[in-house]
Amino acid sequence: MPPQPALSVFGVQDAIANLRERLAQGGVALRETYEARPATAKMLQGRCALVDESIFALWTACDMPADAVLVAVGGYGRGELYPGSDVDLMILLPQPADEALRAKLSILTGALWDVGLEIGQSVRTPAECLEAAAEDITVQTNLLEARKLTGNGELFEDFTRRFHQQLDVRKFFKAKLLEQQQRYGRHNDTPFALEPNCKESPGGLRDLQMLGWIARAAGLGRHWRDLVRKRLLTGTEARELRSAERFLQHLRIRLHYLSGRAEDRLLFDHQEKLARVMGIVPTGAKRASEVLMQRYYLTARKLMQINAILLQNYGAVIFPEEGGAATFVINERFQSQRGLLDIRSDDVFEKHPSALLECFLILQQRSELKDMTARTLRALWLNRKRINAAFRADPDNRRLFIQILQQKRGIVHEFRRMNQYDILSHYLPAWRRIVGQMQHDLFHAYTVDQHILMVVRNLRRFTMGEHMHEYPLMTRLMSAFERHWLLYVAALFHDIAKGRGGDHSRLGMADAQAFCVQHELDPEDTALVVWLVEHHLTMSTVAQKQDTADPLVIQRFADVVRTERRLVALYLLTHADIRGTSPKVWNGWRGKLLEDLFFATQRLLRGATPEQALGLDDRQEDARRLLRYHGLRAGVEDALWAQLDAVYFMRHSPEEIAWHSRVLYYRVEADEPVVKARIAEDHQGLQVMVFTRDEKDLFVRLTGFFGRLGFSILDAKVHTTRHGYALDSFILQDPGQQASYRDVVVLIEHELADRLKRHAPPDRPSAGRLSRQVKHFPITPQVSIRPDDAGRHYILSLVAADRPGLLFDVADVLARNGIDLHTAKIATLGERAEDTFLMTGRGLSQDAHVVKVERELLERLQV
Repeated sequence: MPPQPALSVFGVQDAIANLRERLAQGGVALRETYEARPATAKMLQGRCALVDESIFALWTACDMPADAVLVAVGGYGRGELYPGSDVDLMILLPQPADEALRAKLSILTGALWDVGLEIGQSVRTPAECLEAAAEDITVQTNLLEARKLTGNGELFEDFTRRFHQQLDVRKFFKAKLLEQQQRYGRHNDTPFALEPNCKESPGGLRDLQMLGWIARAAGLGRHWRDLVRKRLLTGTEARELRSAERFLQHLRIRLHYLSGRAEDRLLFDHQEKLARVMGIVPTGAKRASEVLMQRYYLTARKLMQINAILLQNYGAVIFPEEGGAATFVINERFQSQRGLLDIRSDDVFEKHPSALLECFLILQQRSELKDMTARTLRALWLNRKRINAAFRADPDNRRLFIQILQQKRGIVHEFRRMNQYDILSHYLPAWRRIVGQMQHDLFHAYTVDQHILMVVRNLRRFTMGEHMHEYPLMTRLMSAFERHWLLYVAALFHDIAKGRGGDHSRLGMADAQAFCVQHELDPEDTALVVWLVEHHLTMSTVAQKQDTADPLVIQRFADVVRTERRLVALYLLTHADIRGTSPKVWNGWRGKLLEDLFFATQRLLRGATPEQALGLDDRQEDARRLLRYHGLRAGVEDALWAQLDAVYFMRHSPEEIAWHSRVLYYRVEADEPVVKARIAEDHQGLQVMVFTRDEKDLFVRLTGFFGRLGFSILDAKVHTTRHGYALDSFILQDPGQQASYRDVVVLIEHELADRLKRHAPPDRPSAGRLSRQVKHFPITPQVSIRPDDAGRHYILSLVAADRPGLLFDVADVLARNGIDLHTAKIATLGERAEDTFLMTGRGLSQDAHVVKVERELLERLQV
């Protein structure tokens, strides 16, 4: 047993009880003071002082050696301790701890946790600290803000001197730039997410902290006013930084208080409460939470602007030799300085307003230019309002804007910069309404303006060879599409009318038409752009909600498209649009639906009949080829195929037909259920096939089983063979990805087959928890039942908030009313389900029965 330290454990325990109460009371007093009169500095420094006092008391109670030093690092060292933040400590020792000291340190650590502090702690010698700092930029950054709490002052001063001597400011600057670049990338390079992180997102508190760290490392100052004195910031910029800092600090403090923990994400759960406690009230058109978030976005955008300017100026100070690099004249308005685009005089934009667009074009055309100088960025922002009606009417400016869209590089980067510096909203007045505009449709992850720029980005990627492995078909189509820049125009306008009320596609058409006419696009190009804006939702609607195995559906879609050029353009725009809503919305199944619709329509437009366009003969021939490839002799499939009608072959791919045939060719009249599962081709889910004698509530039992296992059903194809067997296939996805799909294949095959064999009653899936989005932005369910154009089937369309067991409830209502399902198109967009079912049933021809079914469905869809 190790020797015990010479201290009174009872004394430490007494101190813990006393300090825990004092910390709790002090925390309550700080909160009451803050809420009565919000002052961020007083609150943050007050919590630091409260924690300082407790830590010092425990250090003394544990009788720590006089030659050790207790150091606050990180935000605690900086003197900013938020209500839920960790307390970062470093214990500096002149030499490694012996056994007795390690025992004391263990008691101290336990005591710090026992009083209610969440501690991040390291114990090192100066040499160990310096070694860790040299290897890890995070350690180095934390030590920059080291603050002595108590202990050996000489040891701390000696360590601080050696730390700054070792610090390579140039390496530190480059490392922090890379760190910011990676952090921005994790947040998709935008602050305009609907639930941003007020600390880590671009334009968040971390941006401010990074600027402070570099200034401190380079000896440029500890306050924004120091940077003004060194002419790295203007007085106005310093005031804007301080205002942004206070606003973000208030947000983070309030978030911690509301959530009761270190929560830095502006989740939907908190946005309305935050707005209320911050005194923000709704306007006629916006909720209080939307007003709050728009203020947040504008603050983040401003902070990103100043961040870019200040980093430019830091670079000029830290790398002064680059300032002497040759300056190259580009034209009478611009020059190149240190690889940056620079205005040749401060009044360039005043004398030559067209240069407000020209600067973006030059950056696109000259790959040697990395960015704009700080003074150019400042001047750009200060002169943005020179883009007025007269500017927009100038033919030269209109040509410049079109040229920017037509360039081979830099389109996305420069449009993002134009948006960040408010150039885009001045050139396109309709754009101003959508900057920072929230979207509460449960599947968009970004504000309207950022979603549009994401769509432009996706279209741009279709032109780039480095992304060809991700989008091979898209890349091939885009490279063959003449004047593909027209798709960027359509993307800019496809959602520009959101939030105005009415059909945003129709309203956006008018804006697109005016833009094309003003910018002198020829009539054919104008017609294409306007048509794309009008129909930008059509292809996804047909692919995801209609029966694309029906020749009439393909014919109607082809009648809308009319030409192959329009088809290709709409396919490219639709693909880019869906991918631009949210990383969670796109999946391989959705891509396959669009691809199948594209190729079927393309064949029809090239002269095939609707039946030929669906490729019935080709599918069967391709399926036979696959069967021969797998070693099955010719004709083994005939017995099974004799029981399958044309609808089956049109609704399944050749690969699916071959898979079903390989499994079933020798058991066409199986006495027991056959269940097979496999990983989907795109590895994003499972394909499950069920073959058994048809039963009334079979679909209910299947959906209940999958729901109980926690799977979402992405697609369901329900088919009844000529001899009375159900041949149903599903695509499943585990939203939580709790287990490997490979691990559950055997489970599904054996357990589901056993339940079907025993005729077990349906499993009702657990209700589960509603998502945060659904709680705060509920959807009123919509249900519609109507006959299809051929009069053979009925189409059930529903819109509802997605939730566990949704499909089970729908299937249960239909089964109870004697309705047979043939296909189910499950379109889950984020938290919003937009599902379509093809069905038959004797009572569906009677209005009273249809109303009864619709009413029952609405009752079950309520959450």
